[in-house]
Amino acid sequence: MKILFIGGTGIISSACTPEALKRGHEVTLLNRGREGRRALPAGARVLQGDIRDPQSVRDALNGEKFDVVVDWIAYKPEHVEADLKLFNGSVGQYVFISSASVYQKPPAALPITESTPLYNPFWEYSQDKIACEERLNRAYRETGFPVTIVRPSHTYDRTLLPMNGGYTIVNRMRQGKKVVVHGDGASLWVMTHHEDFARAFVALLGNPHAIGDAVQITSDELLTWNGIFRTVGRAAGVEPNIVHIPSDTIARFLPDLGPGLLGDKSHSVIFDNTKIKRLAPGWTATIPFAQGAREIMTWYDAHPEAQTVDKTLDAGMDRLIAAWEKIA
Repeated sequence: MKILFIGGTGIISSACTPEALKRGHEVTLLNRGREGRRALPAGARVLQGDIRDPQSVRDALNGEKFDVVVDWIAYKPEHVEADLKLFNGSVGQYVFISSASVYQKPPAALPITESTPLYNPFWEYSQDKIACEERLNRAYRETGFPVTIVRPSHTYDRTLLPMNGGYTIVNRMRQGKKVVVHGDGASLWVMTHHEDFARAFVALLGNPHAIGDAVQITSDELLTWNGIFRTVGRAAGVEPNIVHIPSDTIARFLPDLGPGLLGDKSHSVIFDNTKIKRLAPGWTATIPFAQGAREIMTWYDAHPEAQTVDKTLDAGMDRLIAAWEKIA
């Protein structure tokens, strides 16, 4: 197939491009040509254009048609509206990358399936993704626009640390400073390696059974947040000194962390992956987070330029911990 990835060099898509190439597809990446942390995979064609500038996209594509278009960087309804104008009637399948954070928060029942209600009153990011899904589903109902919606949940590569604050938290661990884990740290979470995600995702491309449907792709490995912090700590060569603080208290002291925490990470998740396993026969996620954490810390230790510490956040965590310990 001829596949167009809008973006294609991000955390998730950087594994999907080589996986699609390995399966014999022609892959074209449309992006702004900026260098990032991830090298372009050999064998992919690159066109330079800005998806936020539809005319630059038309100029770059020059009338070329694709069997599949995947937009990795559509976040708001106006982004998918622009895509509808660009690709309606000219593509066999359009794939929208949504998010598992769109699901009902807090969830009324577990496990989470694709039919779990979409409702997130805490996080604008999730609300925008829900609005995008609603617009695309309407286009499918009204005009047959061939949309497939994919919902990842906390998919990572070797550059992405799972904790809010990233390397700032690892730096605190290595300095022997206390690190904050929300709640009692026992809520359940799922971390999915991007290579596991890619093997399932590419099976959806060109798959007629995925048209007009939504599919979640996650690992089946269940982790606690205490376990996640300790796994990262072990990979970093330390035992983290954990302080447990309620999520709403963290959100009040550090409001930048509030939406993602209250709208996603503070709630236990268990995902039912029956649908993706039916659409991608034989697929299962095989990379445990313990292995992924070692990959992450190996990469950071080899890239000192990426070991950035957010001094404002670091100081804010010191104040939060001190205030909490006075009343705890």
